Amino acid sequence: MGRIKTQQIKSKGDELFALHGKEYSKDFQENKERVGQHADVQSKKLRNILAGYMTRKAKQAD
Repeated sequence: MGRIKTQQIKSKGDELFALHGKEYSKDFQENKERVGQHADVQSKKLRNILAGYMTRKAKQAD
C-alpha cells in the first residue's frame, strides 16, 4: 500500500497539471524543478511530495 495524499496536495497538483500539464514528465527529478518554478512551496518535503504526485499524474495521462 502507498501513502495517501492530502487534499491540499491533490488540489494543488490538479491545478498545476491543468495549467502546465504538458511540461511535466515521467521523471521525478525534472518534476521537482518544475514544481519549484510553478508553485511557491515553502518546504523541500512538500515540494517532493507534490513532484511525486505530478509524476504519477503524468504517467497516468499517457
